[in-house]
Amino acid sequence: MNSLASTWQLRAGVIRWALVCVPVVLFLGILAGALSGSGADQAWFAALRKPAGYPPPAAFGLVWTVLYILMGIALAMVLSAVGARGRRTAVIAFLVQLAINLAWSPLFFGAHQMTWALVCILVMDVAVVATIVLFARIRPLAAWLLVPYLVWILFATYLNYAFLRDNREMDGVKTSGAMERIEF
Repeated sequence: MNSLASTWQLRAGVIRWALVCVPVVLFLGILAGALSGSGADQAWFAALRKPAGYPPPAAFGLVWTVLYILMGIALAMVLSAVGARGRRTAVIAFLVQLAINLAWSPLFFGAHQMTWALVCILVMDVAVVATIVLFARIRPLAAWLLVPYLVWILFATYLNYAFLRDNREMDGVKTSGAMERIEF
């Protein structure tokens, strides 16, 4: 049969892919943050001088949840474009930028390597732009769904740079996690 898929069939394909992609991307993002000990209550991070424009800590969890959901939907849209030219390359680009994304928290929060985290996020910036360009060739809406992610990581790049600039002495510092008790 040589008929095109109906609109409903196309939507159903995106929905099926989204039911897989959204939870997987969201889970991986949460897992990377949890395993690296990211968060404002971490002793090393709490000791850092915060740069201008640093948002309330609660904003990070909310923003990243929304961004990972949008990323999963965008990936689902591209994966459902079976037969589209450049689909495989676009999916590989997405997976590469996601791997770089997942490496950032362990570098910054886990290893306290602000310099290497900055290098990582700069590479991520380029990888996300490349992914957006490749997604736009297949599904323009999928590319637009990644734009808030790009904006956020560009802001995160500024924050990473500012943290490093204002806290050079803390770059790579290992903390024991033990509490210091002072008696009066």
